Amino acid sequence: MAESTPGAEFAPGADPAAWIASLRRTPQQARSRARLARVLDAAERILVEEGVEALTTTRIASEARVSVGSLYQYLPDRGAIIEALAAGYFAKLEAAMDALVAAAATERWEDPVGVLIDAYAEIYRTEHGFRALWFGSGLTERTRAADREHKRRMADGIRRILLALRLAEDDDTLARVCHAAVLAADALAQEAFRRDVKGDAALLEEAKILLRGYLTDVSARYNVS
Repeated sequence: MAESTPGAEFAPGADPAAWIASLRRTPQQARSRARLARVLDAAERILVEEGVEALTTTRIASEARVSVGSLYQYLPDRGAIIEALAAGYFAKLEAAMDALVAAAATERWEDPVGVLIDAYAEIYRTEHGFRALWFGSGLTERTRAADREHKRRMADGIRRILLALRLAEDDDTLARVCHAAVLAADALAQEAFRRDVKGDAALLEEAKILLRGYLTDVSARYNVS
């Protein structure tokens, strides 16, 4: 395996292509898109520093130095703001997964579970806005639904990694297995970072042990050693 951790290039900042689908209207001009990116950067700062309860349109407009009226054109309420932020986080996580898939195709991983958990633990450590949003109480139903779809896309990334590493064969069972693994890993990672902002190291190790055992069982199903 390479010395750098695949997926470690996960970068902060809003991704306009990711959050644009959440908007009431689509900004057409580059200036409008730049203004909205500034608004979402301001929303993330408030989220990290003051919590999800502080995410009001008035507060964000003031922080971003735009009029409330211009904000309303695209993000009419707190729910829309949360959904746009979440869309950006999902896109970043999925981009990191794509990088891991690409790395798996060219590298030899002695410990695939360790690589994956370490990569995503680092994302949890650096993305303060993501943690603040997920550990807060302001998630909308649309955001929760989007999260369920996001986890299915992440599971497909795991499926592609297992295939690249030749640890399984592609079938409907593999898709279900990967979805289960993502749900388990996500629950354990969230608890680890609720306990400690840097991630409870002991719990993350337990997650690795659990998922290594699962991977061993999955490989055995396909007679892959």
